[in-house]
Amino acid sequence: MTAPLTPPHQPPHDPWQTPEDGGSHPASFAAAQEGPDMKTEVRQAVVVTVAVAVSGVALGLLWLWLAPRIPLISDDTAVFLKDTEGEEAIGADGTFALLALAFGAVSAALAFLLFRRRGGVGLVVGLALGGVLGGLLAWQLGAWLGPTSDVVAHARAAGKGVTFDAPLELNAKGALLAWPVAAMVVHLALTALFGPRDPEPEWDWGTAQAPRRGEEHGGAWGGPEK
Repeated sequence: MTAPLTPPHQPPHDPWQTPEDGGSHPASFAAAQEGPDMKTEVRQAVVVTVAVAVSGVALGLLWLWLAPRIPLISDDTAVFLKDTEGEEAIGADGTFALLALAFGAVSAALAFLLFRRRGGVGLVVGLALGGVLGGLLAWQLGAWLGPTSDVVAHARAAGKGVTFDAPLELNAKGALLAWPVAAMVVHLALTALFGPRDPEPEWDWGTAQAPRRGEEHGGAWGGPEK
């Protein structure tokens, strides 16, 4: 005759069994409360998008101030580049791209500092969309405030042999993506380095161990009774 494998006073316990109350454990409840709900994410996305897009005004003014000018000259019959080997056009595109990268990094850092505990998908979408809108606004504002796009009228007003500035243009349209790309990369890096970590799962191994042979019923656990 053998003793029962499971004592009648101790029901079997499965250490891998999940709680039946749908996550009422305090750790699960706290983790569920950390993430923002849908309304909060939408609100954050709108706020970040508007704030980042409006800051494109500053980018446009800086681009207008720092971008090199392209000198033109007229002989009353046509308009020519004064310096045919000049790199001012490339310099204007490069200035815009560098400024956009800096604005993207700063906007991502500010968004992370303000919303890192409550940020979610809405924050990332707001940074990307705001960066695109901010770049477009900066481009149009700089071109509008810069030299007139009517080169012929400008040449007539300047006169024959007088140097004047060409319109401020963005020839490399890919520079418009510098802002959102920089914002995504910087925000991802900050989240990976300083973002909140998910709590480690806690398992109760105390009741998962069955008594060893010989520890119960005078050495007759699982064996024939003497």
